[in-house]
Amino acid sequence: QVKLVESGGGLVQPGGSLRLSCTASGNIFSIYTMGWYRQAPGMQRELVAAATSGGSTNYADSVRGRFTIARDDATMTVYLGMKSLKPEDTAVYYCNARIIRWLNGPASDYWGQGTQVTVSS
Repeated sequence: QVKLVESGGGLVQPGGSLRLSCTASGNIFSIYTMGWYRQAPGMQRELVAAATSGGSTNYADSVRGRFTIARDDATMTVYLGMKSLKPEDTAVYYCNARIIRWLNGPASDYWGQGTQVTVSS
């Protein structure tokens, strides 16, 4: 069984900063990618940022330069540092991990429960 637990969301004023954390636990052999998606009301879920086990990162154009993703493989934790936040960043943020649970096993996607980020004055 695999679980992703997120923390760090909340209410922040425009221009402010937040840091999200997500820790994976359970029967895990390796984690390929860890990342963050977000979903605003009435919108589709979209990729915000992702980091592979090889060190590559990928960002949505709308957050590049403002958000930073980092992962700690020792603790199976991924972080999302967000600065210069805008009202349009308001959404539920979901942690995602592509996990292999046993040697030569398949890679499957797992999701956290989501954490609300609200940017408002």
